[in-house]
Amino acid sequence: MEIQRKRIQIRRYQVTEYQKEALRHLQPPEDLSVSEWAEKYRVLDSKTSAMPGPWRNDKTPYLKEIMDELNNYETEEIIFCKCTQVGGTEALQNMLGYVIQQDPAPAMVVYPTDKLAESISENRIRPMINASRILKDLYNKNESSKLELQFDGMYLTLAGSNSPASLASKAIKYLFLDEVDKYPGASRKEADPISLARERTKTFQNRKIYMTSTPTIKTNHIWKAVEGADVEKHYFVPCPHCGEYIELIFKQLRWPDDQGLTNADRADMAVYICQECGCIITDQHKDNMLRYGEWRAVRSNTNSKKKVAYCISTLYSPFVRFCDVAKEFLDSLGDPERQQNFRNSWLGEPWEDTKLVTNANVVMERRTDVPEFVVPNWAKMLTAGVDVQETSLYWTIRAWGPYITSQNIAHGQILNIYELENIMNLQYEREDGEVMIVELCLIDSGFDTDNIYNFCVDNSDWALPSKGSSHRMDSHFRISTINKVGSRAYGTNLVIVDGDRYKDMIAARMTKKNGRGSWMVYEGCDMEYAEQVTAEQKVNEKSGGRIVQRWKKKRTNIDNHYLDAEVYAMAAADIRGLRYMHLDEIEETKKLHTQKKAEPQEDAWIKADESWI
Repeated sequence: MEIQRKRIQIRRYQVTEYQKEALRHLQPPEDLSVSEWAEKYRVLDSKTSAMPGPWRNDKTPYLKEIMDELNNYETEEIIFCKCTQVGGTEALQNMLGYVIQQDPAPAMVVYPTDKLAESISENRIRPMINASRILKDLYNKNESSKLELQFDGMYLTLAGSNSPASLASKAIKYLFLDEVDKYPGASRKEADPISLARERTKTFQNRKIYMTSTPTIKTNHIWKAVEGADVEKHYFVPCPHCGEYIELIFKQLRWPDDQGLTNADRADMAVYICQECGCIITDQHKDNMLRYGEWRAVRSNTNSKKKVAYCISTLYSPFVRFCDVAKEFLDSLGDPERQQNFRNSWLGEPWEDTKLVTNANVVMERRTDVPEFVVPNWAKMLTAGVDVQETSLYWTIRAWGPYITSQNIAHGQILNIYELENIMNLQYEREDGEVMIVELCLIDSGFDTDNIYNFCVDNSDWALPSKGSSHRMDSHFRISTINKVGSRAYGTNLVIVDGDRYKDMIAARMTKKNGRGSWMVYEGCDMEYAEQVTAEQKVNEKSGGRIVQRWKKKRTNIDNHYLDAEVYAMAAADIRGLRYMHLDEIEETKKLHTQKKAEPQEDAWIKADESWI
C-alpha cells in the first residue's frame, strides 16, 4: 500500500522565470467564444462607458450571437446594420480583444478618417487594453504608435478610409470596418476604400471581415452589403403575454391621436402592441424579452453561409424607452432632414429619395360598395394575375372598363397551381345578372418554371406564362416564345412584362378618387392585400454613373406578392385591348347620335312635344 502511494505521488520541481515564459507561449489558448471572452476579460472604463465595470452579455444579449459568429469557421463576413447606440462598436472591440489574446494575427480597423482613427486609438482602444490585465500584458507599448499597436505575436493597424496608402500596404487576416456609410467612397467618385481593404485579406484563406454602420441610403455600403449577404437575420423576442416570438417593428408602436396634446404628452403614452395577440407591451417587459430573444433568418439566398447580415432598430435598445422613439418620430414630421435621421439612426433603415409613394390607407379609400366576387355593371372584361412563390401562389382577378377603369373583385392565396383551375374557370356575375369569365390570366414563371409551362399548355384557353423584365423595355409588354428544347411548351407564347411601367400606372390611378379611370377594390377588402400592393415605392438609384428611378421594397422583409399579381393582371388586360375599350364606347355614342339625326322631320317634332296628344 505504501509503495502504491509513493508511485502516485506527484513530483514538483522548481521552474525558472525564462522556463515559465517559454511554457506560457506553448500553452494553448482557452476554449472560449468571443462573448465568453468578453465576459471574462473585458472591462469597461469610466472614460468611455456610462456603465463602467466588467462586461455583461445579459445587458445587450442581441450582441452575443453577432460576436460569436467570429468563431464560426463557415462565416467569412459579418455585417451589422444598426441604429445608433446599440453596441456595434463595442462588439467590434470585444472581437479585437479576443483576437489579440486567443488568435494573434495581423488585424486592421478602418474608420471614416485618419483623425477619427487617432482619436479612437487614444480614447477607446488604449483604455480598453489598459483596463484588461490580460491585454495589457500582451501590449508592447514602447514599440507602438498611435495608428499601429504592437502585441505579442501580432500587430493592429488603425486606418482612415480617406488614406488609400494605409489600406493597401499590409496583409491582414482580420478586417474590421466601422461606420462604412461615412467612408468617402460611399458618396463620391473615388477608389472604393472597402475594396482596397478587402484586397489585404486575400492571402488568408480563413480571413474574417466585420462590417458595421448606421445606414444612410440604399445605394451606400452597408445596405448593399445586407442585400448581398447569404443570410439576413432579425432579432425576435417572446411576447410576455402570449409567448409568441415577434420582431419589434415601428408600426406596432401606438400613441393617442392628437386631441390637443403636445408631442411630448402623446409620446409619454406610447406602448407597443403585440402583432400576435394584441396585448400591450411596455418598457418594463423589455429586459426579459431581450434576454430570451433569438436571431432568426428572414432571408436566405443560397446554401452558402459565408456572409451573414444582422439588422436591428432602437426599439430593442435597453437604454431607449418606447416614448423616446415616439417623441423623435412625432418631432420629425414635416422636416425631411429629421425624418431621414429618424429612419437611419433610430430605425436602422436606409432613407430613400422617394418620388412616388403609395400606402395601405389609400387602397382602403378605394373600396366601393360592390361586394367580393361581384362584377361592377360598367365592367367589360375580367383578367387575372398570379405570383408564384416557393410554398404558395397569390392570385388576383380584376374587372376592367373603358378609360382603364378597374376594380379588384377577388384575390387570395393557394397552396398549389392546380387549385387555380377552379378559381379561373368560375363564372362571375355582374350586378345586373350578366355572367362573365376570366378572359386571360398571366402566371409568373420565374419559379418552378417547368410546372408553370406545363400548366399553361394544359390551360392555354385562358392562361399564359409570364416573366418580369430586369431592364427597361420600349413597351409595357412583349410577346416572346418559349425556346426550351424538350419542354412541352416549346414554341408557345411567353409574355415579358415591364413591371416598373405597370407599377407606375397602378400607383397613379390608385390616387384617383373612385370613378372613371380609377384603380378600385371591392367592399370589405382586407388590410393584408392593401399593404402588399403598396409594399414598394419609387426611388432614385445610381446606375452606370446616372440617376434612374426604380420601384423598390420599402423594407427588405415586406411581402409584395399581390402587387406583382396585379401587375400581371394589368398586362393581361393590355394584351386583350384594354387601351382601346373606350373607343368602342365612343363609337356607340356616335352611332346613336347619327341615328338621332337621321330620324324623319315629322317624327322629330312629334317626339319633341308630345303634349298635344
